[in-house]
Amino acid sequence: MDKQERAARTRESLVRAAAEVFAEEGFAAASVATISRRAGVTTGGFHFHFAGKAALARAVEDRSVEAVRQVIDTARAAGEVASDPLGVLLDSTSALMALLAEDVVVRAGFGLSADVSRGSRVDVWGRWRLWVDELLEAAERGGTLAEGVSRRDVARAVVASTVGLEVMGAAEPGWVGPETVARIWTLMLGGQGPR
Repeated sequence: MDKQERAARTRESLVRAAAEVFAEEGFAAASVATISRRAGVTTGGFHFHFAGKAALARAVEDRSVEAVRQVIDTARAAGEVASDPLGVLLDSTSALMALLAEDVVVRAGFGLSADVSRGSRVDVWGRWRLWVDELLEAAERGGTLAEGVSRRDVARAVVASTVGLEVMGAAEPGWVGPETVARIWTLMLGGQGPR
């Protein structure tokens, strides 16, 4: 293994270990020593790759932003945004919930972004919120929202539910299952579930 490959692996180990520690302890309680130990890296090695804990947290958040971008890009590539925006939103929500359940880096990035004590400059939830709003706007234009259902209210409820499911899913994985997401969507859309 060459030097660059070893450096990339060490950096990846640090990001994953930091995500695990951030998810378990939160940003404030997480220490560089704990993260380094979990990654199997010395603190000197840690500081070779990252200026500090905040820089490492930023790398974790950036991964979450990339995960949201991939969910959105996949949905756009399917070409159903205009014809079935509510179905796309259900699929996107399910895809995001699966990522949050399966990938500690994505889960920790969302948690870090929502940690008001940290003052993050990365708004992972904001990127998700924009996508939700875009799809609901398309549904409203297409007349597929139930009568009397407010697009803005649904967008707020979807984002708030996603946040809540992410938090609950960390403790009890069943909260982020596809059936839970589908039931919540049916409730929010006035009894008319997508698809």
